[in-house]
Amino acid sequence: MNEEKHLLSYVRRAVEDYEMINEGDRIAVGISGGKDSLTLLYALKRLSEFYTKKFSLLGLMIDMGFEGADHSAITSFCDETGVELHIVPTQISKVVFDMRKESNPCSLCSKMRRGAIHSAAKELGCNKVALGHHFDDVVDTFMLNLYFEGRIGCFSPVTYLSRSDITLIRPLIYMPEKDVRYFASHRGLPVEKSPCPADGNTQREEIKKMLADLDREHKGLRYRIFGAIQRGKIDGFRETGRLRGIKVYSDEDE
Repeated sequence: MNEEKHLLSYVRRAVEDYEMINEGDRIAVGISGGKDSLTLLYALKRLSEFYTKKFSLLGLMIDMGFEGADHSAITSFCDETGVELHIVPTQISKVVFDMRKESNPCSLCSKMRRGAIHSAAKELGCNKVALGHHFDDVVDTFMLNLYFEGRIGCFSPVTYLSRSDITLIRPLIYMPEKDVRYFASHRGLPVEKSPCPADGNTQREEIKKMLADLDREHKGLRYRIFGAIQRGKIDGFRETGRLRGIKVYSDEDE
């Protein structure tokens, strides 16, 4: 059970630091089929069983329309976990790859998926959507924006969308990807392999590989970048002291 306590520790600290959950919230967990969203679904279900602020939960999956997609294992997982699952059929893959024939499909795909999940969450009576972005995603996104767009920015821990009246929350922002991967593997979560033809061949993957190489040479790099995002109060982040126990290297350590 230690890995579950570890997971809940990360999630509860993020939820409390950024006041992500309030009494009576109805939260849709965006499920992609990957390790991150399934880990988040499990964590929030367990948190809902003892958290002082009572909230309800459902799983929301956008079916992209790829031929042969099978979500039966995820459906079974949600049944076993006690979470209501809604699968929304779309033709996003057809629009992006067949009709538009996008050379850089990720931007349009992401925009269409966001629109679909926000609309579906609202129709299902949810006031919040929980997304599975973890610690490494924070750092990767910051560097992606800096490296390819020349701007300083990241997604926010909490984002209110006035047009759809939905609040986005990201309870995994303190949890490193390696810990998410370990939890998903150890618990045997039904992770689906992405059917997207662009999977693994994106600018984000390029940044991940670059940071992995740099981090091997300069230990603690990701944590220093995350700390800079917090200290710089970039897009809603703030210093919380939640990196305690993790060495953040300084010039004196070189």
